[in-house]
Amino acid sequence: MLNAENAEKPVKLIERTKRYEGRVITVYDDYVDVAGHKTHWDFIHHIGAAAVLPVLEDGRLLLVRQYRHALGRYTLEIPAGKRDAEDEDFLACAKRELEEETGFRTDTLEFLLYVNTTVAFLDEKIAIYLARDLKKGQVRWDEDEELGVEAWGLSDLQQLIYEGKMTDGKTVAAIQTYAAKYRR
Repeated sequence: MLNAENAEKPVKLIERTKRYEGRVITVYDDYVDVAGHKTHWDFIHHIGAAAVLPVLEDGRLLLVRQYRHALGRYTLEIPAGKRDAEDEDFLACAKRELEEETGFRTDTLEFLLYVNTTVAFLDEKIAIYLARDLKKGQVRWDEDEELGVEAWGLSDLQQLIYEGKMTDGKTVAAIQTYAAKYRR
């Protein structure tokens, strides 16, 4: 329990050991001191990502349907992808992912929100943008991607959320933020 006495004692990293480095994540064993108590925490590093909520002229939202191995099923999500490097600008990443995954591009990207996906053990940060004034571009899926691009009404997407059928965190956050901010 955090109280005045231990609030003054910060959590200190004692040792970090890399256990695995993959294409998307790096996994570490961290040994930490928490207010005088030494313990072990798992830590996963991700270089960050950008995502886009594309809005068509008629108000429908563009989403991609893709297979997610971790869930063993297809999901409906906003277009997104990891940054190519730690220092890649989130906005540049968002523009690239929008065109690669949907075949649309725009010069009108507006920052919507940041999402940290799993704060207990993962540092992934996703910058989410709103895209309007869409123009036809070029789809360039990664070789391991097979996506379907679908246009949906906002209320239909919210119904999927409320029924527990749409559970991707970045997508739920983007849709609900968009609804609260622009569709009152």
